[in-house]
Amino acid sequence: MHARGHPRGTRWLRAFAVLPLLASALAACGSDEGSGRPTLNWYNFPDDSGALQKAADRCSQASGGRYRISYNKLPRAADGQRQQMVRRLAAEDDSLDILGLDVTWAAEFAEARWIREWTGAAKRQAVEGTLRVPLQTSTWKGKLYAVPYNTNTQLLWYRKDLVPTPPRTWAEMLDMAGALARQGKPHFVEIQGAQYEGLTVWFNTLINSAGGSILNASATEPSLGPPAVRAAGIMRELATSPAADPSLPNQMEDQNRLAMESGVAAFELNYPFVYPSMKANNPELFKNFRWAPYPRVDANRPARPTIGGIDLAVSAYSRHPDLAFEAALCLRNRENQLTAALEGGLPPTLRALYDEPAFMKAYPFSAEVLAALESASVRPITPVYQNVSIAVSHTLSPPSGIKPESSVNTIREQIDDALRSEGVIP
Repeated sequence: MHARGHPRGTRWLRAFAVLPLLASALAACGSDEGSGRPTLNWYNFPDDSGALQKAADRCSQASGGRYRISYNKLPRAADGQRQQMVRRLAAEDDSLDILGLDVTWAAEFAEARWIREWTGAAKRQAVEGTLRVPLQTSTWKGKLYAVPYNTNTQLLWYRKDLVPTPPRTWAEMLDMAGALARQGKPHFVEIQGAQYEGLTVWFNTLINSAGGSILNASATEPSLGPPAVRAAGIMRELATSPAADPSLPNQMEDQNRLAMESGVAAFELNYPFVYPSMKANNPELFKNFRWAPYPRVDANRPARPTIGGIDLAVSAYSRHPDLAFEAALCLRNRENQLTAALEGGLPPTLRALYDEPAFMKAYPFSAEVLAALESASVRPITPVYQNVSIAVSHTLSPPSGIKPESSVNTIREQIDDALRSEGVIP
């Protein structure tokens, strides 16, 4: 599921096992070199829909024989993806050309000088027509280091038979859930409460929706403050209310989806993949399955849901960097983004596609997704993001145990250490 562009899990406390470098795959790299046609190796999440392979084939053909793109599948888990690329880049492996980066990795890879800056005509093409917020995830210290390939954001999903008018704020939603509970009706609010990246995303969304941020604008120190205390307070309030699913402390996106499909919930904060899933798995419930903007913290301030997605970067060690920039732009062009959206469930980063009839038909909630993306927030952009995320998700787990003021103080201290490189980067 994370492979569909959702915010990624960072289960870093797992044993940091050494991954093999897949000698056989490496031996096959560049097999066209003798014929004068370079092979560009594109490493990305494993896509089961066929959309990514289709993009690689199209762009290989469109190159007129100047290059061939080989789509190489990374491990399914985000930590495994990052580990494989980090190890190979640290070894200056020149068989990597185009890298599919989680939206939280560009700063780390740029700071390590593993990826190339986008400049000139390639940069102009990368930026033109691209949504503003996804571009922030590709930028580090004012320079562009990747091109947004796809994006993602959460909406509020609800049952119209239980909730005729969706709530606009968190307070309204918790009130509605409480009223449904008193009537003995399905009433849970499904959200990501497990100790992983999804918990960090929930906190990041709430703190930005309350007018704050985790780090200051220059990413040099924690910001937090009163908005962070409010965010932590809302998380605790949900976790200790009738709205909380008993398995909240162990829930990720897919458990939320399954709970909603089973009929025990009234609300779900999740990504658009839940829509086709509900249609396929519970057609009866699907008749009342609706969507609305992510709930606000304050009625007069738009919510700022956190985006996910993948950015395409060019390896600093690629033997064919100019071709790799050209190929990356082809892979995320209009046609390929539309295919990825329709077949792979990956919302596009090109603004114009949100007016495309085929996209609007497949995504009846396209206007809400676009509105969410245009007011969205990004996770802290810093080379030590992994440590920042761990500080948040470990301190706020389980959500029912949150003590808003002291929990935020703990997060502040741990982020301070991480930014001064006193913490250990996993």
